[in-house]
Amino acid sequence: MAEPRRFGLDEVVAHFQELEDLRSEVNRKHPLGSVVVIALVAVLAGASGPTMIAHWAALKEDLLASVLPLPHGVPCKDGFRRVLMALRPEAFQAYFAAWVRALRDEAAAQTGVERPTLAIDGKTLRRSHDRKSGLGALHSVTAWASEYGMSLGQVARDEKSNEITAIPELLRLVDVAGGVVTIDAMGCQKEIAGAVAAAGCDDVLALKGNQGTLHQAVIDHLMSRWEADFEGDAVGRRQFEGTGHGRRETRTYLQFEAPDDLPGREARRGPRSIGVAISEVAEAVRPPTRSATTSAACRSSRTRRRSPTRSARTGAWRTAATRPWT
Repeated sequence: MAEPRRFGLDEVVAHFQELEDLRSEVNRKHPLGSVVVIALVAVLAGASGPTMIAHWAALKEDLLASVLPLPHGVPCKDGFRRVLMALRPEAFQAYFAAWVRALRDEAAAQTGVERPTLAIDGKTLRRSHDRKSGLGALHSVTAWASEYGMSLGQVARDEKSNEITAIPELLRLVDVAGGVVTIDAMGCQKEIAGAVAAAGCDDVLALKGNQGTLHQAVIDHLMSRWEADFEGDAVGRRQFEGTGHGRRETRTYLQFEAPDDLPGREARRGPRSIGVAISEVAEAVRPPTRSATTSAACRSSRTRRRSPTRSARTGAWRTAATRPWT
């Protein structure tokens, strides 16, 4: 992940210099670039509206005046409100995306990662609803570059079910060429797979029951190759072990080539390979300690005490579940 870096406000202003100023001539008391940058930084600091932005700007007036052109001081809340209402969202988003692309290029140069993993996922913003106004919670779909530690783009939607239409729009907004896009099962759609391919990147799509025919075909192929112990197949394997919460888990990851006769392969421009994770969980039930036994003996006579099982007394590991999943 790229190391955190401080950036100057003058760098941010440079990316919004060409933003069209839709205010009338008499209302251009404060430079547009300065107003937009102050609002942007204030929102990043936690401000939630023009009033909070103006309050934050008043607290930081000396600092802002030293790095931004503010001939008449910081704007008041009405000044911020007028500017934000006059801005065209599409235009602002385009200039903001250009700034993010510049940050991405810098992160790529710093990390040496030219093929990042881009995780696309939708989230619901907590407490963003307004029952009095009849507004539901805000849903957003974000593209997160894991190696760079930054979000490359975001598209808002009013319903979580609209993520399917938001993902292609996000792919057009963000430069994902050469990367590897990962999407959960909701994004496993023909249109989205086509949009990812058109963007010039590879994809890793989670496959579940929402794609019934393809899902069952992958399970059948996996089980047939599993019973044959993948004989004659080129299989990539990785295994990880971990212990926590009183259990030991072993995860085995397999990746192998998808068969040519897989249903829907041509419609989805792939898939070229299938990945599966196999989880083996072993639970350890340890015998009670001396202090725990003494504490149990001091309880009320009405409290029943269970005698430990044989496996508990020996402290042996017991396999609880073993199953492949896709």
